[in-house]
Amino acid sequence: MRRSRLLLVAASCALIAACSYKPSFINEYKIDIQQGNVLTQEMVAQLKPGQTRDQVRFLLGTPLVSDIFHHQRWDYIYRYKSGKTGEVESRKLTVFFDGEGRLERVSGDIASGDSNELSAPVNKTRLVDLGSLSPEQADKPLPPREPPGYFRRFMDMLGF
Repeated sequence: MRRSRLLLVAASCALIAACSYKPSFINEYKIDIQQGNVLTQEMVAQLKPGQTRDQVRFLLGTPLVSDIFHHQRWDYIYRYKSGKTGEVESRKLTVFFDGEGRLERVSGDIASGDSNELSAPVNKTRLVDLGSLSPEQADKPLPPREPPGYFRRFMDMLGF
């Protein structure tokens, strides 16, 4: 009886210890975590003193923190944690309004733009050539389609 208890305890300890060991070649998948408002420099550069709350909300989106005790302040917070490396990137932008609800100042990690930057928009479009076909190649018929393999037929039969 005593020997069977000892054997049961030893087997239990071995099983529990086996669950806690992870070989170094096995890596679990961790997702990238993105939280808050994504603000770009272009979005913040469009802010000008004197804009209304609605104009600021249209440019930057709804603030993450709108404190009931500080009606004249909106906080835009962004945090990104990479699942692969574990690095954390965080940004904070605070927008202050005056008593009439007009934009007074901006502070945070992202700088606001000058009026010169606003008057001259930058052309961000570009033409990408994906490969042009010559007339000889365009007239050439396409090769026949290969019949699906065994696995594809099986998956189609199951409805996948």
